[in-house]
Amino acid sequence: MPQQDPFDLARPAVNDRDDLYGAHNLPYGVFSTPDEPGRKRIGVRYGDRVLDVHTAATALGSPHADVLAHPTLNPLMAAGRPTWRAVRASVATWIGYPAIEPFLHPLTEVTLHLPFEVADYADFYSSEHHATNVGRIFRPDGPALTPNWKHLPIGYHGRAGTVVVSGTPVIRPNGQRLAGDTPVFGPTQRLDIEAEVGFVVGAPSRLGERVPLSAFREHVFGVCLLNDWSARDVQSWEYRPLGPFLGKSFATSVSAWVTPLDALDAARIPPPPRDPRPLPYLDDTAEAEPGGFDLRITVAVNGHTVAEPPFSAMYWTAAQQLAHLTVNGASLRTGDLYASGTVSGPEPHQRGCLLELTWNGRDPLDLPGGKRAYLEDGDEVTLTAWAPGPEGTRLGLGEVTGRIVPA
Repeated sequence: MPQQDPFDLARPAVNDRDDLYGAHNLPYGVFSTPDEPGRKRIGVRYGDRVLDVHTAATALGSPHADVLAHPTLNPLMAAGRPTWRAVRASVATWIGYPAIEPFLHPLTEVTLHLPFEVADYADFYSSEHHATNVGRIFRPDGPALTPNWKHLPIGYHGRAGTVVVSGTPVIRPNGQRLAGDTPVFGPTQRLDIEAEVGFVVGAPSRLGERVPLSAFREHVFGVCLLNDWSARDVQSWEYRPLGPFLGKSFATSVSAWVTPLDALDAARIPPPPRDPRPLPYLDDTAEAEPGGFDLRITVAVNGHTVAEPPFSAMYWTAAQQLAHLTVNGASLRTGDLYASGTVSGPEPHQRGCLLELTWNGRDPLDLPGGKRAYLEDGDEVTLTAWAPGPEGTRLGLGEVTGRIVPA
């Protein structure tokens, strides 16, 4: 095959406007094939196929072949935004060339892996609707929101080692919980989901350096769907007075695909109004780019849709979360993952967890397989989402699926 710069070639016409994974999307993942199961390589999803981007880049003489020759996305993510943009532009140029056909693999014939090595994991609590509902459930006689909630993005530091890729079985966790007034040990009786959006850090920062709102694009590589599984009974007993611990650390599922931040330009929208006005380091009223994202999420239990949470309703944005995460001088590392917190909207069908959907078990969901207050063994939960793309297109975020297996 001739070694030539793909940018010197005229791109063939490709009609993929109606495909959620067309050339306007091009999310990154890591895959292996049946003939080489031990060889993990970086892929880009295009329609129902996966492009082996390193092999394609090598064949086309791309200057980016070296940064793509790894079993995880971390080296690419560490390379910084100019490289991210150049690689994405190259891949978009290659799409449709007969020359890359040998490097495209059917999605049904590959195994997908966790696409990046997770350095640290933090989870936020940034939906006003979710926080208000939780407050009403557990503090019915007091204020729904705590006094600090509208002044800063509340979060906690989670466990990076139990972040798993979509499709990984979720083992029902054991832990302490209350039976009446007595602590007992055993499998959780209130296993829940949390429909969230994760943001993956690429470019690191130095210890002592603050990352301002305006630097969000320079550090965040991409976006993925995330399910932060929760054992509500374990959590409610252990979190007095500190935050989540064993009730959440047993598993956090992420998509096998990371959507580049630049793919979501058409989905950027203004966030909801804030009152009171945030402190200066969180105040985004003068930012040139709106901080919200119009992501439409669907939650299904055993194939049955139970909720459609709108990410557009989130009170605190991902840029504000990143600014708050680093305002004390904490450094970022390539592979850091931070999550939005449960996404919920103002309507009952827009609640992103069973705690809210069933009002802590008071109003069980009536599903085809029976009523559900919380998850039972064998239940499968799937998160999907789409966002507006350029010129009226739509793009998909990779799904997140997990099936509950017994403790």
